[in-house]
Amino acid sequence: MRTAGVAEQIEALRSGRGHVDLSEWRKVRATGSEAEAWLNDLLSAELSGLAVGATRRSLLLSPTGRIRADVTVAATEAGTMLLQDPIQPQAIDRLLDPYVLSSDVELSDVSDDFALIAVPGAEEIPAGVPVGEPLRPSCLGAGIDLLAPIDRSPELRRALSNLVEVGPAAVEAWRIERGAARFGVDLGDSSLPQEAGLDGAVAYQKGCFLGQEAVARIRNLGHPPFVMLAAHGDGPISAGESVLSGDEDVGIVTSATTLGDGRAAAIVRVRWTARDRKLRTEAGTALGARGPASGAA
Repeated sequence: MRTAGVAEQIEALRSGRGHVDLSEWRKVRATGSEAEAWLNDLLSAELSGLAVGATRRSLLLSPTGRIRADVTVAATEAGTMLLQDPIQPQAIDRLLDPYVLSSDVELSDVSDDFALIAVPGAEEIPAGVPVGEPLRPSCLGAGIDLLAPIDRSPELRRALSNLVEVGPAAVEAWRIERGAARFGVDLGDSSLPQEAGLDGAVAYQKGCFLGQEAVARIRNLGHPPFVMLAAHGDGPISAGESVLSGDEDVGIVTSATTLGDGRAAAIVRVRWTARDRKLRTEAGTALGARGPASGAA
Protein backbone atom coordinates (compact mmCIF):
# COMPACT_ATOMS: atom_id res chain seq x y z
CA MET A 1 0.00 0.00 0.00
CA ARG A 2 1.40 3.41 -0.95
CA THR A 3 2.11 5.75 1.95
CA ALA A 4 0.88 9.28 1.35
CA GLY A 5 3.35 12.13 1.88
CA VAL A 6 2.82 14.76 4.56
CA ALA A 7 1.47 17.33 2.08
CA GLU A 8 -1.09 14.81 0.77
CA GLN A 9 -2.06 13.88 4.32
CA ILE A 10 -2.66 17.52 5.24
CA GLU A 11 -4.83 17.98 2.18
CA ALA A 12 -6.80 14.87 3.17
CA LEU A 13 -7.49 16.42 6.58
CA ARG A 14 -8.60 19.68 4.97
CA SER A 15 -11.08 17.84 2.79
CA GLY A 16 -12.34 15.29 5.33
CA ARG A 17 -10.69 12.33 3.59
CA GLY A 18 -8.26 11.28 6.30
CA HIS A 19 -8.23 9.18 9.45
CA VAL A 20 -5.94 9.56 12.45
CA ASP A 21 -5.00 6.85 14.95
CA LEU A 22 -5.42 8.33 18.44
CA SER A 23 -5.06 5.00 20.22
CA GLU A 24 -2.14 6.35 22.27
CA TRP A 25 -4.49 8.88 23.91
CA ARG A 26 -5.22 8.25 27.57
CA LYS A 27 -8.63 6.71 28.22
CA VAL A 28 -9.97 6.82 31.76
CA ARG A 29 -13.36 5.33 32.58
CA ALA A 30 -15.42 6.82 35.43
CA THR A 31 -18.00 4.48 36.95
CA GLY A 32 -20.18 4.45 40.06
CA SER A 33 -23.57 5.83 41.00
CA GLU A 34 -22.16 9.33 41.61
CA ALA A 35 -19.70 9.50 38.70
CA GLU A 36 -21.68 11.83 36.43
CA ALA A 37 -22.54 14.37 39.13
CA TRP A 38 -19.04 14.15 40.60
CA LEU A 39 -17.39 14.94 37.26
CA ASN A 40 -19.85 17.75 36.65
CA ASP A 41 -18.87 19.30 40.00
CA LEU A 42 -15.17 19.22 39.13
CA LEU A 43 -14.80 19.82 35.38
CA SER A 44 -15.65 23.09 33.65
CA ALA A 45 -18.21 22.03 31.02
CA GLU A 46 -21.85 21.08 31.57
CA LEU A 47 -21.69 17.28 31.59
CA SER A 48 -25.10 16.24 32.87
CA GLY A 49 -27.36 14.35 30.52
CA LEU A 50 -24.83 13.45 27.81
CA ALA A 51 -26.44 10.90 25.48
CA VAL A 52 -24.46 7.79 24.54
CA GLY A 53 -22.22 8.70 21.62
CA ALA A 54 -21.97 12.38 22.56
CA THR A 55 -18.76 14.09 23.62
CA ARG A 56 -17.99 17.38 25.28
CA ARG A 57 -14.66 19.13 25.71
CA SER A 58 -13.92 20.15 29.29
CA LEU A 59 -11.11 21.47 31.47
CA LEU A 60 -9.84 20.68 34.93
CA LEU A 61 -8.86 24.01 36.45
CA SER A 62 -6.89 25.04 39.51
CA PRO A 63 -8.55 27.19 42.19
CA THR A 64 -6.99 30.22 40.45
CA GLY A 65 -8.52 29.25 37.09
CA ARG A 66 -5.35 27.88 35.49
CA ILE A 67 -5.60 24.88 33.18
CA ARG A 68 -4.48 21.59 34.70
CA ALA A 69 -5.92 19.26 32.03
CA ASP A 70 -7.89 19.46 28.78
CA VAL A 71 -10.06 16.40 28.13
CA THR A 72 -12.89 15.14 25.96
CA VAL A 73 -15.68 13.61 28.04
CA ALA A 74 -17.43 10.87 26.08
CA ALA A 75 -20.63 9.04 26.98
CA THR A 76 -19.89 5.52 25.69
CA GLU A 77 -21.59 2.16 25.91
CA ALA A 78 -18.83 1.20 28.36
CA GLY A 79 -19.53 4.20 30.60
CA THR A 80 -18.26 7.75 30.86
CA MET A 81 -14.80 8.00 29.29
CA LEU A 82 -12.23 10.79 29.67
CA LEU A 83 -10.04 11.04 26.56
CA GLN A 84 -6.77 12.96 26.97
CA ASP A 85 -3.94 13.91 24.63
CA PRO A 86 -0.86 12.07 25.99
CA ILE A 87 1.34 15.12 25.47
CA GLN A 88 -0.30 16.68 28.52
CA PRO A 89 2.08 16.42 31.48
CA GLN A 90 -0.33 14.99 34.07
CA ALA A 91 -2.76 12.12 33.59
CA ILE A 92 -6.36 13.06 34.29
CA ASP A 93 -7.01 10.09 36.61
CA ARG A 94 -4.10 11.06 38.84
CA LEU A 95 -5.31 14.66 38.97
CA LEU A 96 -8.87 13.65 39.84
CA ASP A 97 -8.08 10.82 42.25
CA PRO A 98 -7.59 13.06 45.34
CA TYR A 99 -11.18 14.30 44.94
CA VAL A 100 -12.80 10.84 45.05
CA LEU A 101 -12.71 10.59 48.87
CA SER A 102 -15.93 8.83 49.95
CA SER A 103 -17.80 9.34 46.67
CA ASP A 104 -19.17 6.29 44.86
CA VAL A 105 -16.77 6.83 41.97
CA GLU A 106 -14.09 4.61 40.48
CA LEU A 107 -11.51 5.77 37.93
CA SER A 108 -9.98 3.07 35.74
CA ASP A 109 -7.20 3.55 33.22
CA VAL A 110 -8.40 1.57 30.18
CA SER A 111 -5.97 3.15 27.70
CA ASP A 112 -4.62 -0.21 26.55
CA ASP A 113 -8.06 -1.77 26.15
CA PHE A 114 -9.43 0.43 23.38
CA ALA A 115 -8.41 1.74 19.98
CA LEU A 116 -9.48 5.28 19.09
CA ILE A 117 -9.47 6.50 15.50
CA ALA A 118 -10.56 9.99 14.44
CA VAL A 119 -12.15 10.87 11.11
CA PRO A 120 -11.92 14.70 11.16
CA GLY A 121 -14.60 16.51 9.21
CA ALA A 122 -16.80 13.44 8.75
CA GLU A 123 -20.54 13.97 9.19
CA GLU A 124 -21.45 10.30 8.92
CA ILE A 125 -19.73 7.04 9.77
CA PRO A 126 -17.68 6.00 6.71
CA ALA A 127 -19.41 3.32 4.66
CA GLY A 128 -18.40 -0.27 5.31
CA VAL A 129 -17.15 0.21 8.88
CA PRO A 130 -18.39 -2.86 10.81
CA VAL A 131 -16.82 -2.02 14.19
CA GLY A 132 -16.24 1.04 16.31
CA GLU A 133 -18.60 3.02 18.52
CA PRO A 134 -19.09 6.50 16.98
CA LEU A 135 -18.43 9.52 19.18
CA ARG A 136 -19.35 13.05 18.10
CA PRO A 137 -17.71 15.51 17.85
CA SER A 138 -14.15 14.24 17.46
CA CYS A 139 -11.35 14.92 19.92
CA LEU A 140 -9.74 16.81 17.02
CA GLY A 141 -12.75 19.08 16.48
CA ALA A 142 -15.50 18.61 13.90
CA GLY A 143 -15.90 15.00 12.81
CA ILE A 144 -16.34 11.54 14.31
CA ASP A 145 -14.18 9.32 16.52
CA LEU A 146 -14.48 5.54 16.48
CA LEU A 147 -13.85 3.67 19.73
CA ALA A 148 -13.30 -0.09 19.50
CA PRO A 149 -11.81 -2.90 21.59
CA ILE A 150 -8.09 -3.01 20.92
CA ASP A 151 -8.23 -6.53 19.48
CA ARG A 152 -10.53 -5.22 16.73
CA SER A 153 -8.21 -2.36 15.80
CA PRO A 154 -6.80 -4.11 12.67
CA GLU A 155 -10.36 -4.72 11.42
CA LEU A 156 -11.28 -1.09 11.98
CA ARG A 157 -8.17 0.18 10.20
CA ARG A 158 -8.84 -2.08 7.21
CA ALA A 159 -12.38 -0.74 7.02
CA LEU A 160 -10.98 2.79 6.75
CA SER A 161 -8.41 1.93 4.10
CA ASN A 162 -10.26 3.97 1.46
CA LEU A 163 -9.31 7.08 3.48
CA VAL A 164 -5.80 8.51 3.76
CA GLU A 165 -3.96 7.40 6.88
CA VAL A 166 -2.59 10.55 8.52
CA GLY A 167 0.47 10.59 10.76
CA PRO A 168 1.43 12.86 13.68
CA ALA A 169 3.52 15.30 11.63
CA ALA A 170 0.62 16.10 9.29
CA VAL A 171 -1.88 16.37 12.16
CA GLU A 172 0.38 18.84 13.94
CA ALA A 173 0.93 20.96 10.82
CA TRP A 174 -2.83 20.99 10.14
CA ARG A 175 -3.50 22.04 13.74
CA ILE A 176 -1.08 24.96 13.55
CA GLU A 177 -2.43 26.00 10.17
CA ARG A 178 -5.92 26.20 11.73
CA GLY A 179 -4.58 28.15 14.71
CA ALA A 180 -5.77 25.55 17.24
CA ALA A 181 -3.83 25.96 20.50
CA ARG A 182 -2.79 22.69 22.16
CA PHE A 183 -2.44 22.17 25.89
CA GLY A 184 1.02 20.80 26.59
CA VAL A 185 2.50 22.69 23.61
CA ASP A 186 1.04 26.20 23.35
CA LEU A 187 -0.66 26.25 26.72
CA GLY A 188 0.69 25.20 30.11
CA ASP A 189 -0.32 25.12 33.74
CA SER A 190 0.02 28.90 33.99
CA SER A 191 -2.49 29.43 31.15
CA LEU A 192 -6.08 30.61 31.52
CA PRO A 193 -8.94 29.33 29.30
CA GLN A 194 -9.59 32.85 27.97
CA GLU A 195 -6.09 33.01 26.47
CA ALA A 196 -7.02 30.61 23.70
CA GLY A 197 -10.74 30.91 23.07
CA LEU A 198 -11.64 28.01 25.35
CA ASP A 199 -14.79 29.65 26.70
CA GLY A 200 -16.77 26.95 24.91
CA ALA A 201 -15.35 24.41 27.35
CA VAL A 202 -16.51 26.43 30.36
CA ALA A 203 -20.16 26.44 31.52
CA TYR A 204 -20.20 29.73 33.40
CA GLN A 205 -23.89 29.35 34.19
CA LYS A 206 -23.74 25.98 35.96
CA GLY A 207 -23.17 25.39 39.67
CA CYS A 208 -19.76 25.37 41.28
CA PHE A 209 -16.78 23.71 39.65
CA LEU A 210 -13.07 24.00 40.36
CA GLY A 211 -11.77 27.45 39.42
CA GLN A 212 -15.23 28.84 38.62
CA GLU A 213 -14.90 32.07 40.59
CA ALA A 214 -11.51 32.90 39.08
CA VAL A 215 -12.53 32.38 35.43
CA ALA A 216 -15.84 34.18 35.95
CA ARG A 217 -14.00 37.15 37.42
CA ILE A 218 -11.72 37.40 34.38
CA ARG A 219 -14.68 37.08 32.02
CA ASN A 220 -16.79 39.67 33.77
CA LEU A 221 -14.26 42.21 34.94
CA GLY A 222 -11.16 42.04 32.79
CA HIS A 223 -9.00 40.01 30.46
CA PRO A 224 -6.10 37.56 30.69
CA PRO A 225 -2.55 38.95 30.81
CA PHE A 226 -1.60 36.94 27.70
CA VAL A 227 -3.46 35.88 24.56
CA MET A 228 -2.79 33.25 21.89
CA LEU A 229 -2.80 34.51 18.31
CA ALA A 230 -2.84 32.64 15.02
CA ALA A 231 -0.37 34.19 12.58
CA HIS A 232 1.41 33.68 9.29
CA GLY A 233 4.56 35.07 7.76
CA ASP A 234 6.30 35.25 4.40
CA GLY A 235 9.52 33.95 5.91
CA PRO A 236 10.71 31.27 8.31
CA ILE A 237 9.16 31.03 11.77
CA SER A 238 10.46 28.70 14.49
CA ALA A 239 8.88 27.57 17.74
CA GLY A 240 10.67 29.09 20.69
CA GLU A 241 11.49 32.37 18.95
CA SER A 242 10.74 35.60 20.77
CA VAL A 243 7.99 37.80 19.38
CA LEU A 244 8.89 41.49 19.19
CA SER A 245 6.94 44.73 18.87
CA GLY A 246 9.54 47.23 17.77
CA ASP A 247 12.45 46.37 20.02
CA GLU A 248 10.25 45.15 22.89
CA ASP A 249 10.00 41.44 23.65
CA VAL A 250 6.25 40.82 24.00
CA GLY A 251 5.88 37.06 23.68
CA ILE A 252 6.96 33.79 22.15
CA VAL A 253 6.22 31.52 19.18
CA THR A 254 4.74 28.37 20.68
CA SER A 255 4.13 26.41 17.43
CA ALA A 256 5.17 26.87 13.81
CA THR A 257 4.89 25.01 10.51
CA THR A 258 5.86 25.67 6.91
CA LEU A 259 3.14 26.27 4.31
CA GLY A 260 5.25 26.11 1.17
CA ASP A 261 6.56 28.90 -1.07
CA GLY A 262 8.63 30.18 1.85
CA ARG A 263 5.55 30.93 3.95
CA ALA A 264 4.86 29.73 7.48
CA ALA A 265 1.99 29.56 9.97
CA ALA A 266 2.39 29.95 13.70
CA ILE A 267 0.67 30.24 17.05
CA VAL A 268 2.14 32.89 19.32
CA ARG A 269 1.55 33.85 22.94
CA VAL A 270 1.83 37.58 23.51
CA ARG A 271 0.94 40.10 26.16
CA TRP A 272 -2.64 41.32 25.96
CA THR A 273 -1.44 44.90 25.50
CA ALA A 274 0.53 43.88 22.38
CA ARG A 275 -2.23 41.95 20.62
CA ASP A 276 -3.03 44.71 18.10
CA ARG A 277 0.50 45.92 17.47
CA LYS A 278 2.77 45.15 14.53
CA LEU A 279 4.65 42.01 15.48
CA ARG A 280 7.69 40.18 14.13
CA THR A 281 9.86 37.26 15.12
CA GLU A 282 13.35 37.81 16.46
CA ALA A 283 14.63 36.56 13.09
CA GLY A 284 12.76 39.41 11.39
CA THR A 285 9.71 37.69 9.86
CA ALA A 286 6.66 39.96 10.05
CA LEU A 287 3.59 38.28 11.53
CA GLY A 288 0.43 39.10 9.59
CA ALA A 289 -3.30 38.35 9.27
CA ARG A 290 -3.54 37.61 12.95
CA GLY A 291 -6.59 36.56 14.89
CA PRO A 292 -7.26 34.84 18.20
CA ALA A 293 -6.04 31.27 18.30
CA SER A 294 -8.96 28.86 18.19
CA GLY A 295 -9.98 26.72 21.08
CA ALA A 296 -10.54 23.87 18.61
CA ALA A 297 -8.63 20.69 19.31
